[in-house]
Amino acid sequence: MEHDEYRDLAVNDPARLAAIKAEASVSPLYNNDLAPTGPEDRTWSTYNIAALWIGMSIVITTYTLASGLMTAGMNWWQALLTISLGNVIVLIPMLLNAHAGTRYGIPFPVFVRASFGVRGANFAAIARALVACGWFGIQTWIGGLALDALMSAAWSGWADVAHHQFITFFVFWAVQVAIILRGIEGVKILESLAAPLLLAGGLVLLVWGFVAGGGVGNVFARSAELQAGQAPFWALFPSALAANVGYWITLSLNIPDFTRYARSQRSQVVGQVIGLPLTMTAFSFIGIAVTAATVVVYGEPIWDPVALVSRLAGDIPALLILAMIIVVIAQISTNMAANVVSPSFDFSNLAPKYVSFRTGGIITAVIGIISFPWLLYQSAGAYIFTWLVGYGSLLGAIGAVMIVDYWIVRRRRLSLPDLYKTDGRYAYSGGWNWRAIAAVAIGVVPVLPGFLKAATTPNFAGVFENPTFIESLYNYGLFFTFAVAGLAYLLLSFIPSRAPEVAEEPEAT
Repeated sequence: MEHDEYRDLAVNDPARLAAIKAEASVSPLYNNDLAPTGPEDRTWSTYNIAALWIGMSIVITTYTLASGLMTAGMNWWQALLTISLGNVIVLIPMLLNAHAGTRYGIPFPVFVRASFGVRGANFAAIARALVACGWFGIQTWIGGLALDALMSAAWSGWADVAHHQFITFFVFWAVQVAIILRGIEGVKILESLAAPLLLAGGLVLLVWGFVAGGGVGNVFARSAELQAGQAPFWALFPSALAANVGYWITLSLNIPDFTRYARSQRSQVVGQVIGLPLTMTAFSFIGIAVTAATVVVYGEPIWDPVALVSRLAGDIPALLILAMIIVVIAQISTNMAANVVSPSFDFSNLAPKYVSFRTGGIITAVIGIISFPWLLYQSAGAYIFTWLVGYGSLLGAIGAVMIVDYWIVRRRRLSLPDLYKTDGRYAYSGGWNWRAIAAVAIGVVPVLPGFLKAATTPNFAGVFENPTFIESLYNYGLFFTFAVAGLAYLLLSFIPSRAPEVAEEPEAT
């Protein structure tokens, strides 16, 4: 590779980087998985970054994302517009936080030390990690259902086996644990191979939908039958948009975990712009179109692609097995990248000398089981308006602090050695930056009453009845927490600190 590919690195001199690693290696905050990457580790091209997002976005939860909005009362184009806008919006913090990963070669839990402190980083990292564990459980449960359908097709007596769905859930879980043990390079290979296969599977379903449904016009004319709720669009829109931004707000925090391996800023920016909003919108469109076609063909909407494929290919076991294999690959590729990489690094950050990336991945997998994913995914209201909006509000506040600190307070300059020192410029007070914690609290506390009401309202569908002003803030979720926490942190940063506001790190050349 040409040397100028690495012009975006703050440290691109191998000797200097080796010296930084040697100095940091004695620190309790350092291990090889958290170490900064050098030019020899930058193997992810624009295609690899785009394939990462294609692999993560083409998944059952994306396919069915619009169904929750249409169940609540939106029509097909309103749901698609909300999803598209949400993914364009979330791309902004995604790119802003991705910059530090490529520039300094550091993962999220190390990057967040600059804003939260070397100890306070664990607060942000574990908040992100626990959400990922919940997602890992949800995606594993869905993958287990696909594997269950595959087993039913291969063996007629499988459905009579006691607790057969939980058996396939644990088998699917074990397969993912095996991939975790391969490390980060195994994730890259999986995503690159899975992306074209998943795209092809989605297009096959779309073609079937338009052909079997009597053409594009007829399919979308019948789509009105998918609307179930009566809530007006503008009443649903704020919380629905917040939920769709929240769908990927998790990755906007830990995107440095991937972009630290990118060849350049251009590779990660172009790869993400191509991979995220286009794939999410396209696959949601496929979900809407194919489900509308099922209304024409079967007289009822079938939102679950596993159930649809089982019905379509039920008389052709070989075809059903092939389809279920594609679904299983989709679930695994998403889970590995979106819900294993980040918490593995995050748990490693708790005790770097004792917890490796692989050990962190095992911890993630275990917590994913005890999160009871079959309950989290049981209804559209619990999934979209409580789960997505709820955790998005917390992570939005954390993301705002990171962005304001890096882009405004520090003007993209970090001291790489100090990120691994317990007594360096990011030690603050006992390892905690109280400004960051206070800013997150200022942003999140006002939305807690609304979250509690949503979580305790049976069959909550996104619209409160007679909410108080404080409860109504929850409808704006992470938009509110992001803006308030970011502004609060900026104002609090004017208070003198032990740590210099701008580290003395030269611009990359």
